[in-house]
Amino acid sequence: MSYATQTNITVGQRGTLEIVLFSAPITLPCCVFLFINITMLFTLRSKLVFRETSRYILLFNLLCADTMQMALSQLLYLLAACRITLTYPLCGVLAMLADLTNKISPLTLVVMSLERYVAVCYPLRHTTIITMRNTAVAIIAVWTFSSLNILTQVILLLDFPFEDLESLQMTDFCAKVNILLGQMSGLYDKGYTYFLFVSASVVIISTYIGVMIAARSASTDKASARKARNTLLLHVVQLGLSLSSTIYTPLVIAISNITDRLAALRIRSILYVCIFLFPRCLSTLIYGMRDRTIRSILMYNLCCRLSCRPSKG
Repeated sequence: MSYATQTNITVGQRGTLEIVLFSAPITLPCCVFLFINITMLFTLRSKLVFRETSRYILLFNLLCADTMQMALSQLLYLLAACRITLTYPLCGVLAMLADLTNKISPLTLVVMSLERYVAVCYPLRHTTIITMRNTAVAIIAVWTFSSLNILTQVILLLDFPFEDLESLQMTDFCAKVNILLGQMSGLYDKGYTYFLFVSASVVIISTYIGVMIAARSASTDKASARKARNTLLLHVVQLGLSLSSTIYTPLVIAISNITDRLAALRIRSILYVCIFLFPRCLSTLIYGMRDRTIRSILMYNLCCRLSCRPSKG
């Protein structure tokens, strides 16, 4: 065997080892988070009370979008880590699906905040306003609005002269930033993202202020108002974490320009877990632990129904 061949094998082995070393610590927590989220989704479909209560239905929709986003993000991360390039059409489908689920989360948080606002400020009208039908309409509206955004992005991408490219095979890893080929696509994506998060922030903060004002009223249930206020604060935190995902790519590029490749990969992995993976599991941790109705059943399901038993009460 020639020296050149041995060198190529050694380089290949080092490359494989590097991929394993950086992918395994990321894939393991992702699998754990996916297991927790899927268990939570199963829990929310296991009891009639969860299937017929608006806030649990909205929570299921939020978790569904977060779980899909987590799975797609991990797939794109592994493709990039393994240095696998895709064609523009295939990458476009994966990136747009990831963007769709990413934009659904803040809109669902808005609807959940409005539901809590109505429950505290208009308790007597809550059952007539927050019905199963209205909840279904709200969820359909969220998915439709987000889908229209994706459709607009696809239309803008179609204006790009793909025939001028030598090949549809991408030269870089698959990511949304690498398929926004035209200037209009990038401007539209930034404008929509800013509009979405500013609007969502205004609505959630307004509902929080409304609940704070209602809490001072003598006719308002203090315990219910306090719980709703804490929930809305958590919604603000979740919205902020969702917004943080938009700075991931610019941050990674900036870090890559000022550090060596190995340090950049390590920092990128840490940021990926903190910005993409952990926030997608936060809803399960928040609602699964805070809600007594969910907590015992969730813990029972997480323990695979072997060593745990649902507590009474």
